[in-house]
Amino acid sequence: MAQFICGVDEAGRGPLAGPVYAAAVILDPSAPIEGLADSKKLSENKRLKLAAIIQTRALAWSIASATVEEIDTINILQATLLAMQRAVNALQVIPTQVLVDGNRAPSLAVPVTTIVQGDVYEPAISAASILAKTTRDQALLALHRDFPVYAFDQHKGYPTALHLARLQEYGPCSAHRRSFAPVASLLKPAELSEKAVSFKHAEPVIFSGGSRVAATVAQAQQNLPF
Repeated sequence: MAQFICGVDEAGRGPLAGPVYAAAVILDPSAPIEGLADSKKLSENKRLKLAAIIQTRALAWSIASATVEEIDTINILQATLLAMQRAVNALQVIPTQVLVDGNRAPSLAVPVTTIVQGDVYEPAISAASILAKTTRDQALLALHRDFPVYAFDQHKGYPTALHLARLQEYGPCSAHRRSFAPVASLLKPAELSEKAVSFKHAEPVIFSGGSRVAATVAQAQQNLPF
């Protein structure tokens, strides 16, 4: 039986704003990708180039999110695991083994192994790290267009001096995570704009793809007795 090893990683646990993202990637052994590494150690341009290659060459890939509202309801850890679960379940190919970066894993119907610093040691996790990071960064750039006063394009939601200063000056918008202390201490719901209120009800993002081989594999898996 063919083995389909899936790497999973997240992006966006630490920021004060925006959804948390996770990606799942099954690499194609016959189409290796040079330069895979922990996304945090790559330049933005390198990440974007690799993300495009991953989406073209990987046997299967998917990206999912958990919303700000979900983060504030079930906490950031559980929301991260939820995003990971969504990503794996959205794959066009059913993995035989899932490798998750870190020491906590989502509940899945397939075997799961956690690997601390997995984005350094496992290419599939590195690839997932890159997809999650680039997707989240693009989402924060879009968020900046909706709420330019917070300068999300510069800090991507992380608690930098600039971000904290803008929070002090303008107060939180609904893209901010109310369960995070720096936001909770400043929260003034009555001051939210109509646009800010509407953001709270955004749906989780889930999308996927894969190489041309993926469709053949997925069709074959539908005929297997599991």
